[in-house]
Amino acid sequence: MERSDVLLERLTSLHPKKIDLSLGRTLDLLDKLGRPQDRLPPTIHVAGTNGKGSTIAFMRAILEAAGKRVHVYTSPHLVRFHERIRLAGTLVDEDALARALDECERVNAGAPITLFEITTAAAFKLFSETPADVLLLEVGLGGRFDSTNVVERPIACVITPVSIDHVDFLGDTIEKIAFEKAGILKRGVRAIIGDQDPAARAVIEKRAAELRAPLTIGGQDFGARMERGRLVYEDGDGLLDLPAPKLPGRHQIDNAATAIATLRATFPDLTEEAYARGLASVDWPARLQRLTAGRLVDLAPAGADLWLDGGHNEAGGKALAEAMADMEERAPRPLVMILGMLTTKDSAAFLNSFRGLAREIVAIPVAGDHAGRAPAEIVTLAKKIGVEAREADTIEAALKTIAARVWPDPPRILVTGSLYLAGAVLAANGTPPR
Repeated sequence: MERSDVLLERLTSLHPKKIDLSLGRTLDLLDKLGRPQDRLPPTIHVAGTNGKGSTIAFMRAILEAAGKRVHVYTSPHLVRFHERIRLAGTLVDEDALARALDECERVNAGAPITLFEITTAAAFKLFSETPADVLLLEVGLGGRFDSTNVVERPIACVITPVSIDHVDFLGDTIEKIAFEKAGILKRGVRAIIGDQDPAARAVIEKRAAELRAPLTIGGQDFGARMERGRLVYEDGDGLLDLPAPKLPGRHQIDNAATAIATLRATFPDLTEEAYARGLASVDWPARLQRLTAGRLVDLAPAGADLWLDGGHNEAGGKALAEAMADMEERAPRPLVMILGMLTTKDSAAFLNSFRGLAREIVAIPVAGDHAGRAPAEIVTLAKKIGVEAREADTIEAALKTIAARVWPDPPRILVTGSLYLAGAVLAANGTPPR
């Protein structure tokens, strides 16, 4: 076990709740650390329900293609905690992470604080000490009371599509959730919002008007479409004719558009070549990632496609189903899903998008101390929408079950339902994020 793992395990005992949305504890610790949040590079703050990470991945790829040094903060991680903190283009190394966590633990002196709060403080300390041109900062949960919302003057605030998720913490309506996301908006700071549900958009527009924050709105002020295998981006400043994004799925067209709109507003010196190179090179693990080599790939049926995605809510299910339907149209194959989900997610809503599309579902548990849904419950839900379903104990067992079947064509296998499951799959396959 690495030293940082020992520290993280110890820090989890400082607060009885995993999630307890508040800014007070974070601000108290940051004050004791000398307010590193005031010494960050120019910061783009990103909230939303779906697409935050992909939008950040697009921005990072484009900025790095332009030669910029980019810090990135995202969550959760898939395999190692280090994935959450990227310093000037490189994942934080073990020594630096352990030193930052040590300092935060020492200064915090045993005061109650959640793991996300204290690790966010550690990230800010690291970001403040390492030169960079920009920080891409992802909200952990919600926005208004998220620990990242201590940056007083970002250069832009971004809200990707808002949908129903985390209702226990953010509210049970789209309007309540949008209000929490809109909590990252700052007075007079440009806000770029992805194409939204009308109810969510109304809430965000109201809050932006109160803060006199200029709004750039997806579907109104900017947009993108595919034409002849190319991405055509359009806004008030004109058109960009760009390569198709490396990340597959229709939803990634909208995420790419939001990323481009944000960078056009904040880094007007970026060239069309940087945008093109960024779209062609972008990487974001476990978001419709095709696994082509590794231990698990070897267990799949000969000739099968193995895809991995961390989608887990209704909107994520719709986006994934659209992507699978597009693949089916181009190259028909039976779709088999390996599905593991948490009890905190609406599994029925997620599954409903695959009605008539999935040939079979193999339900597996999500390992660890997460609130995993019993595979038997997933089987019951699958059968309610007319999809054949069965259980397996592990991802390995699920793949062996699929491989033992006789298929008319090699199947297309989609492993999905939870980012925690996606991380376990990448670890088991021997292909962790880098």
